[in-house]
Amino acid sequence: MTIKWVMSRKLGILVLVIVLAGYLVGGHRGPSLAEARGPAPCDPAQFATVSAEDVMAGKLSFVGLPAVNVGRDIDWRADPRHNRSWMLNLHTLRWVGHLVVAFESTGRQDYLDRATDIARDWVSDNPRGGLRISEWAWADHAVALRSPVLVCLSKHVKSAWLTRTLAEHAEALADDTLYKKGHNHGLDQDIALLAIGCRLVAPGWKKHALDRMIGSAELAIDPQGVLQEQAPRYGVYVHERLGVAMATMRSCGEPIPERLTARRAALEEYITHATQPDGRIVPIGDSPADMRPKGYPHDDATVRVFEGGYVFGRTAWDRPDSAYYSIRFGPAQRFHGHEDHLGVTYHASGRDILVEAGFHSYEKTAYPRWTSSPQAHNVPVVVGKRFRPGTAGRLLKSSVTSDRQTYELGDSAYGVSRTRKVLVNHGDDVMAVWDSVPAGERVRGLWHFAPSLKVVSRGGGSVVLGDGAFRVTLTQVALPSCEVVGGQQARFETISLGYLRKSRSVTVVSPAVRSVVTVIVPGAGRPAVSCAGGIMRVGRVSFPV
Repeated sequence: MTIKWVMSRKLGILVLVIVLAGYLVGGHRGPSLAEARGPAPCDPAQFATVSAEDVMAGKLSFVGLPAVNVGRDIDWRADPRHNRSWMLNLHTLRWVGHLVVAFESTGRQDYLDRATDIARDWVSDNPRGGLRISEWAWADHAVALRSPVLVCLSKHVKSAWLTRTLAEHAEALADDTLYKKGHNHGLDQDIALLAIGCRLVAPGWKKHALDRMIGSAELAIDPQGVLQEQAPRYGVYVHERLGVAMATMRSCGEPIPERLTARRAALEEYITHATQPDGRIVPIGDSPADMRPKGYPHDDATVRVFEGGYVFGRTAWDRPDSAYYSIRFGPAQRFHGHEDHLGVTYHASGRDILVEAGFHSYEKTAYPRWTSSPQAHNVPVVVGKRFRPGTAGRLLKSSVTSDRQTYELGDSAYGVSRTRKVLVNHGDDVMAVWDSVPAGERVRGLWHFAPSLKVVSRGGGSVVLGDGAFRVTLTQVALPSCEVVGGQQARFETISLGYLRKSRSVTVVSPAVRSVVTVIVPGAGRPAVSCAGGIMRVGRVSFPV
């Protein structure tokens, strides 16, 4: 065993910490701290795509922000872009891993030397538990993403400092009190612990990583493939990282569990049905509106109802002009989800019609917080009632045919029952949404339109929006009177088109009534809408109300 003195963060005094370097998880003997003899799993695809010459020059660019010159002696506490994602990327050292990959492909020793110097400087300046280090240095995700870089570096650098920090990283990764079970961070923690256990020939760490990974994956991904993080974008990330996990198992000579393979395959269904006909993922939860997943297979079903809280439907596969919609319900908001229950999106004629505010950033400021609120989504709002965060939503009924689908959803997010019925008609594309609340209550609908659509005309219960010659019409009818409802408000709000990218778009706010049908008709300016005898007619389309 080795003895190390560290400063206690809370007490501010020196305390004795005994590090049991010869006893690892599960009672397995660990490595000598001078040895790293096992295979070194090293997947170059997991490292940041940066310019090796920029890194050599001390110029770092993360998450699309302008480059920062950090110089040769890096200040690991600096936050030059005042951006949480920038700081995380700095401390993952994945950009250093790119230098190792560049050395392997070019043989340039200066790349390896600089990678070694940066890693050693990080280790020296960021002792675990140190008082004056960045909060990101030993954050769980930074540790998980940095560890594979150090493993790759250990293929070419044989040094006690590197082996010691690998063991220290493994101790942090193996600590179940720091583990993010059922979350993408937890998966990355397990990948890292497996890689270090493999490299340092530590069977206890390897077993612990593999045991946790299976249970965590089955918690994170349900049998239908829905990710409990509540954002399709993270489905793409977890799918990719499970691929890295399996490659790491193969490098370590470990069999790939069938249970893990099954959950990864199910995840593909969730991802592909969450992808719009134009190839972009639908921006639900923390999913950027400009993300384009590629290479995921799809089945023949044009409509999928996922019990984890999603409905995805389309006219046809492999047709960019196909109509497409999404509907949200399910468990309470958590992780990367938004307060979007009963919300819908609509895409038709090869363009966005109804959109979400989308994902902007992880900054803890007012605008990102707003993007996850009900007001940023196409939802019914109960007038005069306080929203109760974390309320589950239910899919009460559904009927699916090839040319028409109907759904009924409900919840009590405002302390009273609110019900939404959604009808989507194909061929003649129409979306009709019926919102209702109990007697004595009133409801307003929020309708966020794509930034390309501008108000052309308004009045008589309709708002017509257009982009060039294209038109889309919103018309509202009160029930049970079947009277056209006027008084719609059209205002500008800011939505996100991608990470740190904003755009102004039109939001139509419905008048407050007890029960209202909102009809969205793409490709038509003021279609004929009538209602009588419990039947609503929109052009050639009719349906009961």
